[in-house]
Amino acid sequence: MDDLLFHAAPPARGGAPDSLVVLVHGYGADGADLVGLSEPWGRAVPGGLFLAPDGPEACEMAPWGRQWFGLADMDPARLAEGVAAAVPPLSRFVARQAALHGVAPGRIALMGFSQGAMLALAAGLSVEPPPACILAYSGALLAGLGSARPPVLLVHGEADLVVPVAASRAAASALEAAGVPVTALFPPALGHGLDEAGIAAGAAFLARHLA
Repeated sequence: MDDLLFHAAPPARGGAPDSLVVLVHGYGADGADLVGLSEPWGRAVPGGLFLAPDGPEACEMAPWGRQWFGLADMDPARLAEGVAAAVPPLSRFVARQAALHGVAPGRIALMGFSQGAMLALAAGLSVEPPPACILAYSGALLAGLGSARPPVLLVHGEADLVVPVAASRAAASALEAAGVPVTALFPPALGHGLDEAGIAAGAAFLARHLA
């Protein structure tokens, strides 16, 4: 679980990176599903190296794709255990890549979609020193809050039938109550996916915190 395979896109401006953007995929996908975000987001952070690791496990409920933790048991306690177990390997991956490329923790952004958003929130809010920011799309806050307080962008479609938008609304309330700076976007017609508005919001958020 420590040797995660990954997909990468180099800085848009070329040369050595001045920041890392780590993209954490959803259940049943892999890193290739998100690494294409390097094109629109690379224009916002031209010095950013985009890394999209593959989940450590084969997806238990599909003949393809990867998972960060199982979803066979949807009991909230089991889900919290799953995300907690997945945080250390992801954090070690990020730390190794940051050291390899000479990037400080404050120059790292964690982004996740769906299950990946759950993991990005858990990892980014618990690691010290904290990342520059977290971008969580169509996810939920499953783990308890750590001591880190990086700014968070939440994007979740009101028409999501896979992970209810109420999950991100609850996350926004919990994070704000804990003193975490939160920006939230809830597109009314968006289902379980990304749209142009959410991608544009992510670009602006990355530019603001990794400029």
